[in-house]
Amino acid sequence: MTQLKPTLEVTVSNAAALETELAAAVEAVRQEALAERRCGILITRHGVGKYTVSLSEDVPFGLTWERDAG
Repeated sequence: MTQLKPTLEVTVSNAAALETELAAAVEAVRQEALAERRCGILITRHGVGKYTVSLSEDVPFGLTWERDAG
């Protein structure tokens, strides 16, 4: 999958923080996606409590996909 900047790393130690932290990261990346208007957002789980949120040309504009790389 092709990824573009920005990529934000999200690390959480409990489930309660996961939704809040991921939502904040997605919103930050969404602003860039709206400016680019050519790619969507990819959330990748790298392991327990470790995620990245990034723009990806492989994700259609307006969509958010999730992937488990862990």
